[in-house]
Amino acid sequence: MSLCVTALNHVNITVPAEVEAAAKEFYGTVLGLTQIPKPAGPRQNIGAWYDLGAVQLHLSVEANATNAGSDRHICYVVADLALAEQHLRDAGTEIISDPRPIAGVKRFYVRDPGGNLIEIAQA
Repeated sequence: MSLCVTALNHVNITVPAEVEAAAKEFYGTVLGLTQIPKPAGPRQNIGAWYDLGAVQLHLSVEANATNAGSDRHICYVVADLALAEQHLRDAGTEIISDPRPIAGVKRFYVRDPGGNLIEIAQA
């Protein structure tokens, strides 16, 4: 018998406590994600959860989170890449050019306040 994965429920990313507020501002305001209530529990008031349709993004606080040197990333799809890039630049976000271009794929990268790498790709 094989495992039958049917869907992706959520992705969890971590940031250090000292940038939690900046990360919430980045995801909620700069990226415009809709924050949703977290269920009751011991970490209810730490981090945040965001709705992305069929998938959620969970922002967690982790002591000594070290993300800045990693290539692991989440990819967000946008309708207009140039508009997204200008919006992020206007918000003070550094744009990282695509280090490994793929023919026919338009994309760039940014890092959130906790150092997590984010790919922004054209739909």
